[in-house]
Amino acid sequence: MLIKNLKHALFFLLIMSACGTEKPPKTDRLPNIVIVFTDDQGYGDVGCFGATGFQTPHIDQLAAKGMRFTNFYSAQPVCSASRAGLLTGCYPNRLGISGALFPKDEVGINDDEVTIAEMLKQQGYATAIFGKWHLGHHKQFLPQQHGFDEYTGLPYSNDMWPINVDGSRSAPGTGRGDFPDLPLIEGDSTMELIDSFAGQDKLTTLYTQKAVDFINRNKENPFFLYVPHSMPHVPLGVSDKFKGKSEQGMYGDVMMEIDWSVGQILAALESNGLSEHTIVIFNTDNGPWLNYGNHAGSSGGLREGKTTSWEGGQRVPCIVKWPGTVPAGTVCNQLASSIDFFPTLASVVGGELPSHKIDGVSILDLWKGDFEASPRELLYYYYGKNNLNAVRKGNWKLVYPHTYESYEATVPGNDGHGGGRIKTTVDSLELYNLMRDPGERYNVVHMYPDVVAALMEAGDEARADLGDLNTGVEGTGTRPIGKLRK
Repeated sequence: MLIKNLKHALFFLLIMSACGTEKPPKTDRLPNIVIVFTDDQGYGDVGCFGATGFQTPHIDQLAAKGMRFTNFYSAQPVCSASRAGLLTGCYPNRLGISGALFPKDEVGINDDEVTIAEMLKQQGYATAIFGKWHLGHHKQFLPQQHGFDEYTGLPYSNDMWPINVDGSRSAPGTGRGDFPDLPLIEGDSTMELIDSFAGQDKLTTLYTQKAVDFINRNKENPFFLYVPHSMPHVPLGVSDKFKGKSEQGMYGDVMMEIDWSVGQILAALESNGLSEHTIVIFNTDNGPWLNYGNHAGSSGGLREGKTTSWEGGQRVPCIVKWPGTVPAGTVCNQLASSIDFFPTLASVVGGELPSHKIDGVSILDLWKGDFEASPRELLYYYYGKNNLNAVRKGNWKLVYPHTYESYEATVPGNDGHGGGRIKTTVDSLELYNLMRDPGERYNVVHMYPDVVAALMEAGDEARADLGDLNTGVEGTGTRPIGKLRK
């Protein structure tokens, strides 16, 4: 009887296979990739990184099911540069990109650069960006010319508009008066001009709706979804769903809505049966804009904030979730950076790296929980036009003489008004042990001459390659920024 039943079962399976009525589940599909990238969010602005006054349960759950990085760095401590680094795997000064691009600028990402989206499209991925671009606002620089199939969002920062804190419009030639209204772009065309705070209030929800729709439409294909939120960059905007919800105030409300957005994206993945087959990354572009007081985030005890090469400017929260590969609930203390995403994702999908030099390294072993040695040995802190301000190796950070604008000597503003900043100079070399002194308060440069010498040598190598305006060295490894074709 058993043999007879087995024969019947085998016959049934053969018939089903021949008829093609039941296909085996796909096991060779490449993983989907989602990157959520916030703007001016501080190291201490996520619950699992120590946030107070508001909750981020969805982001915290992402960390509980994935890996939290505690020594993770943006490519530079400011908008355009950090985005260039993430998307190309390069220090942004290698691409000729520094600081933040403005509406009057006629430059942007060069056509010859290769983005993560372009690399993934070669592997059959559908690609989309919903949010802030900030790598050039003219058509030749926009996302659809650089690997993205779909785009909806602002081409630059949401404070580059003519509206004052009280909602009034600046006259041309005064204050913000020479900025245009904010263009909300879809594809390559402006779909709407944002000229009021109400227009900014809808951005987080809009980007989220677009992201969820993209997931629903591409559930049968591998996709890359990049959601670089305009928030919590000032001026803050938040929907009625979250206004007044946090103890912290409007900044907390904004962060709670971003957390909601993450939750909506995770729910869309779950409802489409994609959660177990999707890499989800949460990261931010640089530290908080501290002179905005209660409309700014927290550096979590790190020194200074956005636009500085101190830890508060460039060390940022990062969480990676990939079920079955990234061990759940783990913490990685090894050195890593957003410029490492490109080569890591290329390793995951079997993609080709660009023929030109990039600076990122694959941290796939770290993702898998192998913390024995970090593939990233060094990190260079560049800022300004092309100024090498510091070098990190292991737990040691050498700070070079340079000038920066400090938040620490003045009282910050409040309710959307920015406080002053004081131009401050580092007059001589400073050395910090970031394991013992993450706040960079105790200069031990005279105690460890061998460490200083090793870091100085690393800095000289960076100057020879990338240049350094602080010392007047022109690097040999930089490439030109893209210029507007007329």
